[in-house]
Amino acid sequence: MSRTIAMVKGTIWAPERKQYDDPLTGVQVHQLTDYRGHSRHLHFTQNGLYDEGRRLLFVSDRDNSANLFSIHLVTGEMTQLTTYTNNDELGVCLTPDGQQALLQKEDTISLLDLTSFRERVKYRCPEGFRLGNISCTADGESVLTCIWRNRWSGMDYEDRNLPTSEASPLLSQIITIDIQTGRSEIIHEEPSVITHVHASPVHPWLLTFCHEDPWSQVDHRIWGMDLRTGEVWPIHSRVEPGEAVEGEHFLNDGEMIGYHGIRSDGTSFWGSIRYDNSNRQEQPIPFAIWHAYLDSQQQTVTDGQAEVQTLSLWRRSSNGAYDGPRILCELKCSFHSNKVHSHPIITPDGRRLFYTSDRTGYANIYMVELPDDITTLPLWQP
Repeated sequence: MSRTIAMVKGTIWAPERKQYDDPLTGVQVHQLTDYRGHSRHLHFTQNGLYDEGRRLLFVSDRDNSANLFSIHLVTGEMTQLTTYTNNDELGVCLTPDGQQALLQKEDTISLLDLTSFRERVKYRCPEGFRLGNISCTADGESVLTCIWRNRWSGMDYEDRNLPTSEASPLLSQIITIDIQTGRSEIIHEEPSVITHVHASPVHPWLLTFCHEDPWSQVDHRIWGMDLRTGEVWPIHSRVEPGEAVEGEHFLNDGEMIGYHGIRSDGTSFWGSIRYDNSNRQEQPIPFAIWHAYLDSQQQTVTDGQAEVQTLSLWRRSSNGAYDGPRILCELKCSFHSNKVHSHPIITPDGRRLFYTSDRTGYANIYMVELPDDITTLPLWQP
């Protein structure tokens, strides 16, 4: 375990990386961090690569506080970018040019210059509301977030499955904040629990958000919004009563939306749909999962629940059918808290995979090079 001196922005931490051959598939796994405190890459809805793909942003609990770091993927050296004390959570998203990062900490959103480390507060959540996730628009001009009051104010995220009727009235708002001026504007509000606001990585006018409740009971999970007109519409209608979807995220084209779900009979599936509800495609999964990530309509990675302690890969073949699931590597992730969720994400070029696992006792970040030929991986067997 490496060690540094006092917490100072720009401090360099020595490399902690190591490599090993996966015991199930022989794939080489790169462990990027190794510290007695949880480290995790950004949420799978956010790309953390910058500096032409040479550096990766990550959050790590070091010196008893969660802070932002970057790791150089060639040298393994890590740079400390923030110096918060007694901090437990930190939301992060990159600006499209990779020059700055937006940080969500408690009730504030700040802008961090990744070269000078200068940090400026851009938004403070109003009293009585709770601040949600952040997502930067494709033009780099605005950051989107959501806030809510009453039902979840002062409550832990894990309490989200309480029925809406148990606490009312309720108000959620979607906010857009000008990154340069800090000017904020309410662009949508309603008496529902709104979370997971995601900006399209291609179209500055397009976003999705979700209604958060027990996923099989919520009125509708995924919603789209056009910032030019204010129009809001549901995305992905249920095939049957009791069907639930979650994990929505934009694919690389900024128009298709990936997700995973479960049918009323317990069958898991992953799929994709265009923001206008066209081109819907779904694939059954022969086991239960926590997460699915689609980088395009060409390949998908999933984790697993219970006895399925592996990451699995699907890839579209020349005939249009998907080959998989094939075991990529062992995962061994406890999922005991959000800090130790695997959140697998494929890089924009489709060649590497990052994930988090607490297989060593603490959450650390891992990287795998995806094989050119998926048939070199073993098929998953029940």
